[in-house]
Amino acid sequence: MRIAILYERNTQPDEHVARVLETELRARQYEVFVDRNPAESAQWAREMKNQVRSSDVVIPLFSSQGVTSETLAHEVRLAYEAAQQQEGKPRLLPVRVNYLDPLPRYLSNLIDTAPLVWMSPQDDSKLTETILQALMPDNQPSLAATPSLEPVGGAVPLASGFYIVRPVDQEFQNAIARHDSIVLVKGARQMGKTSVLARGLQLARNSGSKVIHTDFQKLNEAHFATIETFFQMLADLIVDQLDLDVDLDKVWNPRRGPNMNFERFLRREVLEKLEVPLVWGLDEVDRLFTCHYGSEVFGLFRSWHNERSLDPTGPWQRLTLAIAYATEAHLFITDMNQSPFNVGTRLTVEDFTFEQVAELNRRYGSPLKEETDLARFFQLVGGHPFLVRRGLHEIASRNLEVATFEAQCDRDEGLFSDHLNRMRMSLQQDQFLCFALRQVLVQGTCPNSESFYRLRSAGVILGDSAADAMLRCQVYGNYLKRHL
Repeated sequence: MRIAILYERNTQPDEHVARVLETELRARQYEVFVDRNPAESAQWAREMKNQVRSSDVVIPLFSSQGVTSETLAHEVRLAYEAAQQQEGKPRLLPVRVNYLDPLPRYLSNLIDTAPLVWMSPQDDSKLTETILQALMPDNQPSLAATPSLEPVGGAVPLASGFYIVRPVDQEFQNAIARHDSIVLVKGARQMGKTSVLARGLQLARNSGSKVIHTDFQKLNEAHFATIETFFQMLADLIVDQLDLDVDLDKVWNPRRGPNMNFERFLRREVLEKLEVPLVWGLDEVDRLFTCHYGSEVFGLFRSWHNERSLDPTGPWQRLTLAIAYATEAHLFITDMNQSPFNVGTRLTVEDFTFEQVAELNRRYGSPLKEETDLARFFQLVGGHPFLVRRGLHEIASRNLEVATFEAQCDRDEGLFSDHLNRMRMSLQQDQFLCFALRQVLVQGTCPNSESFYRLRSAGVILGDSAADAMLRCQVYGNYLKRHL
């Protein structure tokens, strides 16, 4: 039997408990893996994943320091996901190490067994005996019960038991591990772009890179007033997140111009002083598309990509821009030769497949028990990530029949009312899009390519061209036909 012990390294009494368990389990011929690698890298991440997935039992140690460890949470999440995919293997046997407070939600959602407790060295023998007893064949339980439900909306927590890993996750993380210059993550609203971005940034942290994150939704109109105020705001955020000792008033020279000032700041004050790669996550960059200076900003980003080829040993080799956005860039950027959106690694966040919806249904405890009910649910919401999760959450938490769900889901005051009403109000502000959408509803085609791309970027329709445009899902069709 293979056993992995996970804990916060270089911390006491976690180290003590880990060594006690390792010694006793090895003495009884168990194969034990304990991660004591001081350097977290891409190779380390792959090795950790392989070790956890191949284990029969994973023993995480939760102390007051361990429960705040992002690395430990990531490792426990790996074990949980592997168990979901491998019929309950590895089994989780959590141990509380001198810690009796409630576990943080991101851990309690994964840990639903009664944990073992160690309070002092006097508990060494008792803990070992209890674990050895739990490892006996007669005490091997089936896959643990469904984790407790969690709120739906916004980015999915890193350790959530309800996060469905899609191919785009692995592709994005591979690009981050390669230190690509630009990684683009495109997808409509509430498709999970931010969740994909968050997991890629966490991989970068675990691999030893410095990470900064800028969410353009948090910025107010004053920040976008001029290109000068915009770049100064970005510089302020970077200084704050990296805790740099930099006086921006001294490095910012009005004679150079905003672009040169910001580039000089990033090169001299950040990249040249860092000994590790820097990954900069930029979320909701669509807000820049309508700024009169947006093309200048994107042109600067593109120039850093070009610098990698012009100066292979320069500081720009250490910078990765991870950009999440929804809108078709070519509708706003006239000179695509100055655009970062046609270089680097380009990824698209797709809807869930039927199989992924079935897996998420299982994680919610299979509230849709019959295959016919699952197919009916999928027809209603398609693979829309938010609608799928919100729908399964409502069905599971309120014990709804699929017929009841169907009757309520597209009502003005129904389960998805906030989502649907916001979509309708956004569309009604643009008569051009309303006209195009009516044609999709009646004829199944878009009148032109621009309306097709804008409606697809908004997440309202699917398709590869204006000629094969279709509504995203039946819920959208029912609601929009009634209102438009």
